[in-house]
Amino acid sequence: MDGKGNKDLSTFVAMILTDTHTHLYSEQFNDDIVHVIKNSLEKGIERFFLPNIDSSSIEGMLSLEKEYPKHCFPMMGLHPCSVGENYLEELKIVKSWLDKKSFCAVGEIGIDLYWDKTFFKEQQDAFSTQIKWAKEKNLPFVIHCRDAFDEIFEIMDELNDENMKGIFHCFTGNIDQANHIINYGGFKLGIGGVVTFKNSGLDKVVEQLDIEHLVLETDSPYLAPVPYRGKRNESSYLYHIADKISDIYQISIEEVAKITTSNSKEIFGF
Repeated sequence: MDGKGNKDLSTFVAMILTDTHTHLYSEQFNDDIVHVIKNSLEKGIERFFLPNIDSSSIEGMLSLEKEYPKHCFPMMGLHPCSVGENYLEELKIVKSWLDKKSFCAVGEIGIDLYWDKTFFKEQQDAFSTQIKWAKEKNLPFVIHCRDAFDEIFEIMDELNDENMKGIFHCFTGNIDQANHIINYGGFKLGIGGVVTFKNSGLDKVVEQLDIEHLVLETDSPYLAPVPYRGKRNESSYLYHIADKISDIYQISIEEVAKITTSNSKEIFGF
């Protein structure tokens, strides 16, 4: 540790951490994306999985893949907050890309009832449709769930079979919801910056779970972990999430990196 009690970042040498959910193509990184990725790589974060939002984010996401093909892996999907009156047109675009190019997953998809319930039925349709596409393509899918566990479980319970696998991104639920997800058999819980928040309670849920059920993520540029809470998040901050997980399980950060990266490979296949 350094004089301030922080763990030495040199522990990341020869380790591979995986950020399973990061929006590095966001315009918030337009001015310094090269530095952001370089800084992450130097800290051992070598794998960046990029969830799509809608048709407006595809170009930037694929450009990042082209620039960093060994590190950036794009998904294809329609985010629930982008589901509106034209959602069928957006879904057609998603499907056309899934049919002509390889992606690591379908995502991010799901239901979000926090901001607006106007298009709830359309969100349900978009979610179930994209799950079916993922299963047809033998791809995992990455789920966005906000104020909608019951609604998401209803659809997943109906569609569940041995071909269904993926990640519940930014998991912040309770232990019963965690176990419901784990019981599907093919899913991991994406743990991000919220686990470092003092009063979130997520750490108390995580400590009741086996680490084999977890993957790490930043969701950058959103939800930065302590000590950067409230600022722009970036993939290099995955260190602080891994540090918190190591404290919860009382294992080394090296072991956290090894286990959670292995868990990510179970889902994405590489």
